Amino acid sequence: MHWELEITLFVFLIISAFISLYVKNLITAVVTLSVFSFFSALLYVAMGAVDVGFTEAVVGAGITGVLLIVAILKTYRRSQD
Repeated sequence: MHWELEITLFVFLIISAFISLYVKNLITAVVTLSVFSFFSALLYVAMGAVDVGFTEAVVGAGITGVLLIVAILKTYRRSQD
């Protein structure tokens, strides 16, 4: 029963990784990387490492995503004058 869940989460993990590589918008890339971290956390929990999954969810999907979005919003694009 658990291996079906792990395979499904792994497929979603790979799909979210490819989507984050091929999108052009930086905000979308950060959001899909946060989704990648969340699926990674779910995979850790499904494998039995609840503490590692919780840490991945908080740090990987939460704090890192917020910090990257703030950094992108604080920067601006220079014009080619």
